Amino acid sequence: MVLSAQNNLDTLRQAAEQGDARAQFNLGFMYHEGKGVPQDAAEAVRWFRLAAEQGNAAAQFNLGFMYSEGRGVLKDEAEAVRWFRMAAEQGDAAAQFNLGNMYASGRGVPKDAAEAVRWYRLAAEQGDDDAQFSLGLMYAEGRGVLKDEAEAVRWFRMAAEQGNAAAQFSLGFMYSERRGVLKDEAEAVRWYRLAAEQGDAPAQFNLGNMYSEGRGVPKDDAEAVRWFRMAAEQGLAPAQFSLGNMYSEGRGVPKDDAEAVRWFRMAAGQGYAAAQGALGAMYALGRGVPKDSVRAHMWFNIAGANGNEAARKQRDNLEDDMTRAEISRATELARTCMTSDYKGCES
Repeated sequence: MVLSAQNNLDTLRQAAEQGDARAQFNLGFMYHEGKGVPQDAAEAVRWFRLAAEQGNAAAQFNLGFMYSEGRGVLKDEAEAVRWFRMAAEQGDAAAQFNLGNMYASGRGVPKDAAEAVRWYRLAAEQGDDDAQFSLGLMYAEGRGVLKDEAEAVRWFRMAAEQGNAAAQFSLGFMYSERRGVLKDEAEAVRWYRLAAEQGDAPAQFNLGNMYSEGRGVPKDDAEAVRWFRMAAEQGLAPAQFSLGNMYSEGRGVPKDDAEAVRWFRMAAGQGYAAAQGALGAMYALGRGVPKDSVRAHMWFNIAGANGNEAARKQRDNLEDDMTRAEISRATELARTCMTSDYKGCES
């Protein structure tokens, strides 16, 4: 069997060296993936280029990808666009989608939402689920096309029915918020669940909210906690804050202030103002942490600076029982915390 595999590789290489574009592409792919040969991005680029220069669309797409990521070549987004365009103009859906992304984000070309829509549509009409989702977003946001939420729903649904988790989440959101469809919370739950079961953190968080509030499903705090935790463990700040609240209130889990503080800290460290305010309250009350007016003021001040009006009021109320030196110390700690992007705020 090993001999047979080696013979196949030798045959492929011989065909590639004789100028067969398909063989060149396949050999490049083997080097890219490390299948049958040592993984070697530069060698992959070499073979992709030989095939691409002969007009092989798959190789053109892959060469564009290598330039866009800086794999085996120096990163060069303009060069990536050049190769994506060649493949896209041959009808390669993946290249059309990627070219749409380049126009949407202004990478390698001037930003142009209408041009992004044009390429997304070409790929979407071939059934590319990522392009269908992206085209849906463009309609939902009115970027490059007139805003049309019903049309957004149509494209989200096409992608969602192919199993695209981002589209399933978006379709759930459209049903939840009555955007482009009649409000239907049970249908929202159905789509959120499909995305959540694929590991989509925003869908897990939203599904947790549906269980927490009893929207589209019977209210179930334990089930809410389960979904909040999945999203929180992926680093989603709103889910970390919500999980902290569940521990703080003893909903769906035994009440545990220290665990609440742990989750509030994670979200606060990402700049999530609601969690920063909640952490300030825990310090002010001495729940899960030693009571500390300076730390409480620090977090209330940070949360207030990030738009939390309630935290600003709590900060001002706290000052009535603090010394000038304590307020000055808390303000300095808040400034240091924010300028360090919330790193080491409690050291």
